[in-house]
Amino acid sequence: MSKGDEPYRDALDAAVRHTHEWLGSQPTRHVGPLATAGELAAVFGGPMPDQGMPAAELINFLAASAEPGLMAMPSGRFFGWVIGGTLPAALAADWLVSAWDQNSFLRAATPATAAIEEAAGRWFLDLLGLPGESDVGFVTGATMANFTGLAAARWRILADAGWDVDADGLAGAPAIRCLVGEQRHDSVDLALRYLGLGRPIVVASDEQGRISPAELDCALDRAMMGSDGSSRVPLLVCLQAGNLHSGAFDPFQAAIAVAKAHGAWVHVDGAFGLWAAAVPELSALTTGLNGADSWATDAHKTLNVPYDCGVVAVRDTEALRAAMSINPSYMIRDAGAAADPFQLVPELSRRARGVPVWAALKSLGREGVAAQVRLLMERAAALAGRLLELDGLEVLNEVAYTQVTVAFGDDETTRAVTARIIEDGMVWMSGSRWQGRDVLRISVSNWTTDDGDVEAAVGAVRTALEAVRG
Repeated sequence: MSKGDEPYRDALDAAVRHTHEWLGSQPTRHVGPLATAGELAAVFGGPMPDQGMPAAELINFLAASAEPGLMAMPSGRFFGWVIGGTLPAALAADWLVSAWDQNSFLRAATPATAAIEEAAGRWFLDLLGLPGESDVGFVTGATMANFTGLAAARWRILADAGWDVDADGLAGAPAIRCLVGEQRHDSVDLALRYLGLGRPIVVASDEQGRISPAELDCALDRAMMGSDGSSRVPLLVCLQAGNLHSGAFDPFQAAIAVAKAHGAWVHVDGAFGLWAAAVPELSALTTGLNGADSWATDAHKTLNVPYDCGVVAVRDTEALRAAMSINPSYMIRDAGAAADPFQLVPELSRRARGVPVWAALKSLGREGVAAQVRLLMERAAALAGRLLELDGLEVLNEVAYTQVTVAFGDDETTRAVTARIIEDGMVWMSGSRWQGRDVLRISVSNWTTDDGDVEAAVGAVRTALEAVRG
């Protein structure tokens, strides 16, 4: 190592050693944390020390002290939320991103990370069949991806209505009517709230959470009429790729056709489901998806890159750049036509989140991404099939993607079984409430989940159910 590396060497060696130990423990460790945040506060808190701790010693202390409070989210036996695992190439690339320490907001200042992210963005659009002219930005997760896409929508919708939101704000602006399915993810509502667009109009969904195009048509007819019954108002429709409980996809072709007939901007929240578009045989789920105007997803879910990384794509590049950009005099702008990274996302200071995405896509290739999505689906279907062999267990959703939602008769039994599973720690599955019932929700999103993990999951559910009934 060079002289400049010397201050980092011992600390990084310690971090590598602890990383290998952590990853090596995943196949057998208790999935849930064994200490609470309150218990760990005494370990990490207390008075601010007067004297510092050497870096390597600190890393050893940090790893050993944090270990009881870590959830084994990288484990193939973690099914609690759509968390995803981490591909080897993506994890290693993320280490490089931290070591490079590039503030990736300007192409001229950080050309390497800018070029890598631009390549990842082009591959992302091509892989999912989205319009090639779209801009792609890398944000923290699906919440900010939704925010960014909807910010572009707000800018375009109000500009088309003759209102300059940049100059005049929202006070007095034409009211944008936002329509959503009744089983959308709450992050959509959160993004709308951030943007000052208020509570959306809720459109009926079917028993699997898919929005009804007929109901959407009627709701748009009602929404587009002004208070005097004659004037038109700006419209925004949010659709969903991958329901939280069922994994269901909105019928994009019909719903987008209805929305476009009413002049609405269409945004798709596809936190974990957008990646289904990479699998040719899943075209029935995603046909028409590319007819929308903006799309949001998490790369740290189905693609399996490290936290945190979301992706937003917007067809209307003028709207996205106008909604996100500033132009301070101190920035050294690239003279080329391509957008600077900061023009596509809410942050100025940011790590190069797109680099692990590039690494994941480069390591997998088109066929590998499709195979990874297929594998997650196959594991979910296998889990559902094996669980149905247990007496008194109901699978409540159509297992057409990566989600399995089950119940054990009455709500009390379902809650008790869920608590037992978490306490046992062999696997982690989360409780929820869906369609008026308490449920156990199982999300298959980790590339390492294998047949043994499926069997372990079935065994954990069987043991918990027998204990509750016994």
